[in-house]
Amino acid sequence: MQTEFTISTRGPGLYEMTREVKGWVSGFNLSTALLTLYCRHTSCSLLIQENADPDVRRDLNTFFERLVPPADHPTQSWIIHTAEGPDDLPAHIKAALTPVSLSIPISEGQVMLGTWQGIYVFEHRQAPHHRRIVAHISQSG
Repeated sequence: MQTEFTISTRGPGLYEMTREVKGWVSGFNLSTALLTLYCRHTSCSLLIQENADPDVRRDLNTFFERLVPPADHPTQSWIIHTAEGPDDLPAHIKAALTPVSLSIPISEGQVMLGTWQGIYVFEHRQAPHHRRIVAHISQSG
């Protein structure tokens, strides 16, 4: 069982896709399975993160912006790859530091996320994008 989600982003930040994923999983009669999510891009990533307090998402985004500033920042003069702008290589670095795939157990038809957990696309680019995330369910024998 496989599908692809398209998540529209408007710039850097975390974009929740939990509802879409849970909705898709609920369409199957599963007892025990494994959900794999895979990001088909090199300048964004996937996270499981708190979905109750939006300050967590804001603070995470701010942390990564401070950790890897744009190429036009004075501390980043070493960056060569700026083909798509000053956020180009910094977005690749952020994606290299964060996961591009997630594995989540499914039990009794439910995605086994914790109470405060949500699934997010973590956009690292300034421009809006349509991010494609492949979802695959593997059932155990």
